[in-house]
Amino acid sequence: MKAIITGMNGAVGTALKTRLLAEGYTVIGWDRTAVPPNNHHAAKTFLQTTQPDVLFHLAIASQSTGLENEGWQINVEWSGQLAQLCYEQNIRFVFTSSVMVFTDDAIGPFTPDSAPDAQEGYGYDKLVAEHQVRAANPEAIIARLGWQIGDAPGSNNMIDFLAQQEVVRASEKWLPACSFLVDTAVALQSLIHATPDLYLLDSNTRWNFYEIATALNQLHGNSWRIEKTADFIYDQRMRDDRIHLPSLDKRLPTLA
Repeated sequence: MKAIITGMNGAVGTALKTRLLAEGYTVIGWDRTAVPPNNHHAAKTFLQTTQPDVLFHLAIASQSTGLENEGWQINVEWSGQLAQLCYEQNIRFVFTSSVMVFTDDAIGPFTPDSAPDAQEGYGYDKLVAEHQVRAANPEAIIARLGWQIGDAPGSNNMIDFLAQQEVVRASEKWLPACSFLVDTAVALQSLIHATPDLYLLDSNTRWNFYEIATALNQLHGNSWRIEKTADFIYDQRMRDDRIHLPSLDKRLPTLA
């Protein structure tokens, strides 16, 4: 099979590319300098020329390229455009959204039936993008992701965050939605053949952030100073019985 990935140089994109190549896929990254997100004709031609079986739309407006209202154009309008083009050309469309469609005031754990409440910022962009994707492409797959866990600093993942803090203040009252990048990549690949719908991808079944940070610290040589707090109270976990990700203790045995 042939796959196109937008945002292939990001943390999730890199992990997904590695997974797909290992499974024998031909993988093509979307070059935004060659095919700009605001050029509908170029995007249509690119898809017609490459003829992928699936397009994974992971890209977000992470770095400015000078576009006017760039966050909205990339996060929202481009998502709807790609969803429509894939529907017209019979290409499976997998769009990654975020648990941040729920604010810190929402009450988790969340299910596919939970009503998102984001009204501003990145979470709102993703929520509006979900609506546009559904409207443009009834065959689309939408996957909400939590905080991703990599294996080293240097990208936008939990390890990077922990490594950058002089002291990690970790609340025992916060149960974050999170999963390891490698497990997220496997799940995203499996969704290619899933029934078109919204899916929630989360590996945290029962652990708080202090427990997770401590387990990761042990795995990475106890090089971080972890301070237990109770100042952030939030159950952010996501539940979806239709898709299975390995529980966190499979990769962090000290949690068991």
